[in-house]
Amino acid sequence: MTDLRYPIGEFTAPDEITPEMIAGWIDEIERLPGDLRAAVAGLSDEQLDTPYRPDGWTVRQVVHHVGDSHLNSLIRFKWTLTEDRPKIKAYFEDRWAELADYRDVPIELSLTFLESLHGRWVILLRSMNEKDFRREFVHPDFGVVRLDGAVGTYAWHGKHHVAHITELAKRQGWS
Repeated sequence: MTDLRYPIGEFTAPDEITPEMIAGWIDEIERLPGDLRAAVAGLSDEQLDTPYRPDGWTVRQVVHHVGDSHLNSLIRFKWTLTEDRPKIKAYFEDRWAELADYRDVPIELSLTFLESLHGRWVILLRSMNEKDFRREFVHPDFGVVRLDGAVGTYAWHGKHHVAHITELAKRQGWS
């Protein structure tokens, strides 16, 4: 692996997104809380406070980030399903990662939060039809985003951060 930032590569949405792809991505979103919990199982505080790459976040920050990022995504989905092409608000992930609730909070709070969050998100996603998945929001940095592509992005996002942790554990000989 040459780029520790992208252990599974960067996400590129396919030109055509099928219902089968969406269903597979929803399954991945459903599995993420368990996959993340397994990736951090048994890690000590010292290991949790180890950056996954030079100048990168610690494992602890990554765990807390996934919950915050996916909460923002769920809210974006709800706005998009209830408003006409809403302009969503971006946030400074790097600044959030420096706050006390990333540094000083046990990861169990975010792992439990993620299980509940994904439980609700998956119910919402599975209730959506093809027309719903074609709905769009406007991101201030990325422009127009369709919900079908956003599902793929967040399925990738979860696997991406789990891989940060599992690849670090392999490099460090923790597993």
